[in-house]
Amino acid sequence: MYRELIALPSVSCLDPSWDTSNKAIIEKLASWLDLLGFQVDVRELKQPGKYNLLARYEPELAQQGGLLLAGHTDTVPWDEGRWTHDPFKLHEADGRLYGLGSADMKGFFAFVLEALRGIELKQLTKPLYILATADEETTMAGARELHAFPEFRPEFAVIGEPTSMTPVTSHKGHLTEAVRIIGQSGHSSNPAAGVNAIEVMHDVITELRGIQSEFKQRYHDATFEVPYPTLNFGAIHGGDAANRICACCELHLDMRPLPGMNVNELYDLIDHRLADVKARYPNAISLIHMHEPIPGYRCRHDAEIVSIAEELTGNTAEPANYCTEAPFVQDLGCETIVMGPGNIAQAHQPDEFILVSEIAPAQQQIEQLIRRVCGAQ
Repeated sequence: MYRELIALPSVSCLDPSWDTSNKAIIEKLASWLDLLGFQVDVRELKQPGKYNLLARYEPELAQQGGLLLAGHTDTVPWDEGRWTHDPFKLHEADGRLYGLGSADMKGFFAFVLEALRGIELKQLTKPLYILATADEETTMAGARELHAFPEFRPEFAVIGEPTSMTPVTSHKGHLTEAVRIIGQSGHSSNPAAGVNAIEVMHDVITELRGIQSEFKQRYHDATFEVPYPTLNFGAIHGGDAANRICACCELHLDMRPLPGMNVNELYDLIDHRLADVKARYPNAISLIHMHEPIPGYRCRHDAEIVSIAEELTGNTAEPANYCTEAPFVQDLGCETIVMGPGNIAQAHQPDEFILVSEIAPAQQQIEQLIRRVCGAQ
């Protein structure tokens, strides 16, 4: 199963030349779960060619609630020429399994399916759900459409991102924004004849650097290694020739709000900081949302699912720096943690791998989790 999942490309990327459908991998999972007796519901997203899957095992006379095991089917693009082996062929060497998605996070589905082989599903006393989503690596489009599945109210949820089976109970949100400056071109011999978009962007960046300092002064959450919201300048593009006044310049930036922060508060802060620059250059500056904002996430430390996960794995819950589908899954009304096999340090890397030694313990812990929550003997 692991090998077949890795072999199916399911890249999500904002660049259309990289982006692919996840239909094949959803169909593969659907066939396996159907054979196990799950009721499988596949839904195409508003974005054509992208699909979510929800598989339900709801025994007769089962109590309400139950457990949701969730993950995303997509991967990031791969670095051509930097992989030692074919990223779509699972390869074992030196105690590792290599492949695109081996850790982040196609392997999780194989581990769940293998764990289910050891459970008499008819003996479950609570429902068990398996969720597979699309486009987590870009827009979280799949996670934003979970309410399309009717009568879906698990009590607990585990998102199988690679955490080395350590329960994660909080992470920051994620916003990706573009600041676009439209100036006026002209001959470089007379700079006053145009509006240089690069110079305007200089003023914009100066103000945004002030936001970086303000984040450190106004907000604090000691549970995170970086205890304040962050703003990162990730890419900038502008101009085409040294002897022309630059007419267009665009900056892409990344913001990571703390859990509980209002996203509109961040936008208001940007508007306030840029007000004077906008007044000097009317209609020249625009803020463009590159994807819908992803809020921060936090699960209570005393939540039952946290206690169960800590007991089964022996690992103490901790926060994470990266972003997941947890806030959207949590909106279903379930206690939600992030926990899965593999190490996040391998995610998005050439020669992505998972340690073979992690596989058996992870499968055992997943099986124990299902038995503990859903009542299997």
